[in-house]
Amino acid sequence: MLRRFLIALSHSSAAQRFVTGFPLARRVARRFVAGETQAEALAAIRQLNQAGMLATIDYLGEHVTETEAASANVREYESVLAAIAAAGLQSGVSLKLSAMGLHIDPEFCFANVRQIVTAAQRAQRFVRIDIEESSLVDVTLDIYRRLRIEFDNVGVVLQSYLFRTEADVQALIEAGIADLRLVKGAYDEPESIAWQDRETIRQQLIGLSQMLLAPEARARGARLAVGSHDDLVYNAVAAHAAAQGIDPAAWEIQFLYGIRRDEQARLAAAGHRMRIYVPYGRAWYPYFMRRLAERPANLIFFLRALAGK
Repeated sequence: MLRRFLIALSHSSAAQRFVTGFPLARRVARRFVAGETQAEALAAIRQLNQAGMLATIDYLGEHVTETEAASANVREYESVLAAIAAAGLQSGVSLKLSAMGLHIDPEFCFANVRQIVTAAQRAQRFVRIDIEESSLVDVTLDIYRRLRIEFDNVGVVLQSYLFRTEADVQALIEAGIADLRLVKGAYDEPESIAWQDRETIRQQLIGLSQMLLAPEARARGARLAVGSHDDLVYNAVAAHAAAQGIDPAAWEIQFLYGIRRDEQARLAAAGHRMRIYVPYGRAWYPYFMRRLAERPANLIFFLRALAGK
């Protein structure tokens, strides 16, 4: 119930004005957001690289409804791609289609994303298309499939709590384009299309990961990134990969910036390929609220900080 309430608040403009109006709230959000500027994000990535971790950088913003705002997002991505390449940082980029104008026009969105993927190709960098609410899955996968006709430096994200995801994974494996980050899912989806039980979702994520690590999937070019902070998930996947004799460098564990930092460092030191999702920008409120919704401990941390404790 609390999770659903916080996700609802992430869409509330009134709540956004209230929360972002507190300077202290902005400071607390820095636990999960690298900063509001590109320079702050690049500095965070440099520190992660020095600690033996890779990164993917996300310029925050979603559900854009004006063409100029979407075009401004494209320009920012072109700028940050050039910056990480010039600095020699080990990072790709992640983006949301709703920030690229998906709600304005899917073809406009496709052209914008293609422009970013082209810039990433020049910079020898990778683009990950984030998944959003279930109503956008079909159009997201359509755009991804179209991009993969031209480019191999682009992947997508799928959510294991959706009933449809196993079929989507299998279809992408068969098409030879299954470069996937698998996550549990962070949106409020109805029980008619998504599992609600945490243990069921956990087992789905483990099973889907094993699908991507299967010999026949890997022979078709499948690549796995496990986006989860749940040690029961990534430890199970790691044990399976080890039993199959799969090189730890052949797949990734991905954490969000600021979450379980000690565990990030431990996994990297143990030889796992670790990638950290590094968000930045002024539009941090919806992202921040979803992080609070994911774990009660995050909400408690936030409320204590607001209370000055």
